[in-house]
Amino acid sequence: MSLTTPRHPTETTNQAATTNQAPTLTETPTETATRRPAPAQGAGPGLLLALLATVVWSGSFVATRDLADSVPPVQAVFWRWVIALVAVAPFAARPFWRQRAAIRRHLGFTVLAALFGVTLYNTLVHQAGLTTSATNMGMIMAASPVIMAGFARLAGERLGARRLLGLTVAVLGVLLLVGKGSLAIDLGPGDLWMFAAALSFASYSALLKRRPPRIDGLAFLFATFLLGALMLAPAYAASLAVQGGFPATPGTVGPLLYLGVLSSAVAFLAWNRAVSLIGPARAGVVYHLQPVCVALLSYPLLGERPGLAGGACMALILGGVALSSTR
Repeated sequence: MSLTTPRHPTETTNQAATTNQAPTLTETPTETATRRPAPAQGAGPGLLLALLATVVWSGSFVATRDLADSVPPVQAVFWRWVIALVAVAPFAARPFWRQRAAIRRHLGFTVLAALFGVTLYNTLVHQAGLTTSATNMGMIMAASPVIMAGFARLAGERLGARRLLGLTVAVLGVLLLVGKGSLAIDLGPGDLWMFAAALSFASYSALLKRRPPRIDGLAFLFATFLLGALMLAPAYAASLAVQGGFPATPGTVGPLLYLGVLSSAVAFLAWNRAVSLIGPARAGVVYHLQPVCVALLSYPLLGERPGLAGGACMALILGGVALSSTR
């Protein structure tokens, strides 16, 4: 991973004409636009990166549910982002420092992205984990691609009949899965918290397409992690004063490391890159795989059984994703 200073766009364009090299994670979006690969070239890596983020995030719901009885939600989220900052610092601190002037110029946008993608989203997820199952959390979060697609359509992106059909099939599978084979869905408090989390994450994904042109991926990631942790600090202090701390045991530190390193640093970097390659609507389609992944993980780890009806609903979700991902 290169951490060198980005070159001038003209120089980058000239070099791209001779090397046809794919853009790196440290390039600015302006440079990437001058040598962006054709859709057929960028679609494969973009879909794979979205899948990587989705699979890792699926494990995070299991880890979140596992922490629910031992770590207060705000404290878990705060330490998650502190760990994430430490994990990305060796790669992202220098780009962040070099581009600090651009980040200051676009501070309002960066704060908004941090609020939706770091502070609110993860706090809502951990709050939901107190009163709902990991399987339900993953299934309800699969509703966020519908919101992503709606945002993309409002922004002028054409979704296409096949993608809309696949999206409809996948959503039907999610609704049937949540309703245990029926469309008459009875939602508890934790489920409602998860719907709020889905809205927050979809808003974050929509914002990614408008990332300021002079802030590269690593600098932006570090800035949102830092700002998100700072916004959580007052709530963390209040939680410590009221609820006290939590014991540092393998049962608490292990899930927090997974959440901080894999689910935050690795998955967010992969997702941000996927959205830049294929857009939030197509990345959101891959995100529909999350309830399937969560169900497969929560059965051996938490003993949550999906059942035959759950398997049929998962087949609908997989079919919808496959239909929406093809051209």
